[in-house]
Amino acid sequence: MVEIIDGGITTPQGFKAAGVHSGVKYRSLDLGMLYSEVPARAYCAFTSNNVKAAPVQVMMEENSKTLSAVVVNSGNANALTGRRGIEDAYAMKQAVAAELNLDPKEVGVMSTGLIGRFLDMHKIRYGISRAARELDVGREPDKLICEAIMTTDTIKKECAVRTRLSDGTLVYIAAISKGSGMIEPHVKVLHGTTLTMITTDATLGDDFADTWQSILDDSMNMVSVDGDQSTNDTCILMANGMSKSKPADHDPEFEAALRLVMTKIARTIAMDGEGASKLIEVQVTGADTKDDARKVVKTIINSPLVKTAIFGADPNYGRLMMAVGNSGCKFDLNEVRLTIKGGDMEVPILDSGAPIFQDERAVEVVRMAMDNKEVTIMVDLGVGEETATGWGCDLTYDYVRINAEYAT
Repeated sequence: MVEIIDGGITTPQGFKAAGVHSGVKYRSLDLGMLYSEVPARAYCAFTSNNVKAAPVQVMMEENSKTLSAVVVNSGNANALTGRRGIEDAYAMKQAVAAELNLDPKEVGVMSTGLIGRFLDMHKIRYGISRAARELDVGREPDKLICEAIMTTDTIKKECAVRTRLSDGTLVYIAAISKGSGMIEPHVKVLHGTTLTMITTDATLGDDFADTWQSILDDSMNMVSVDGDQSTNDTCILMANGMSKSKPADHDPEFEAALRLVMTKIARTIAMDGEGASKLIEVQVTGADTKDDARKVVKTIINSPLVKTAIFGADPNYGRLMMAVGNSGCKFDLNEVRLTIKGGDMEVPILDSGAPIFQDERAVEVVRMAMDNKEVTIMVDLGVGEETATGWGCDLTYDYVRINAEYAT
């Protein structure tokens, strides 16, 4: 059984964290560090955007299977910075390694913020030195590292759980993330921005990679704020084995716990989309294939017309069906069912391709369901057994304002 607990990234045994102000940002915390007391098995996934930031290129080139530390700066993405950006990413790794007596290959590196600006390495080195001295365990360092990796985020994104594995060992899993804009991750194993770090004291081996990709495909890869995939998306899972468990690569209890953590993080990212006022969850059932189900979800949550309709609580279900049709996926219009849920209200809209309601009173009921902080759209395609769920947010005036002024 999985239990959500009050905890953060340092909850699993052997992990420490810090968050400091290095000076990259004017006043806010802007550099975070995560450290494992023993080398941890690392599973990394990166953006599929063909324009990759320097830290992503460096991490992919080294492809380290073991990490002991990860350093993250915010305020500067170190993207589109050429050879100097690559050198600066390596310099960040080397600075952490020197402070913690590690091999640079044991250090992961991430960056987020403005694109096309060179890092001020004097400030970065100062921040790294300070963070290394302040590494600690507990809710305060959990809070500080969460704040240090934020850009336009308005809330901390963290989750911690505990579960008992099939061999009886009690293990912990925790995650932190940042992400508010430029978000439609398509992260692949070995291959505004989402940066995610997950820690666990469970033991994992080489067989976990496929399960890890499957979990990413059902969680982080089903989030979209604006349909734009970042140059910097990175997700790192560190398993240090300090629980002394047997390898949990195929343990259903561990997989269920990690899926819960990643789903909670994914929902929180969508909820905190730039300027968002509502979380949109889309549940697709009755699809012919899993790919079709996922594609329909993404088409709905990425549609500007759908997102603005949700923002205005406008019960224009034609926009939803337009998105289903535009997905290019197989469905039977004579079998399609559409339902909208908000708060305690669950309102059937369409059945067998025809509207259920016609009068103004019924339309007002739909509007009331849509006028909630969380709105769920349920679509049954009527052609198969496959399902998918994804998360997005509404499109508000504030999204335009934030992104029109982002670099200034």
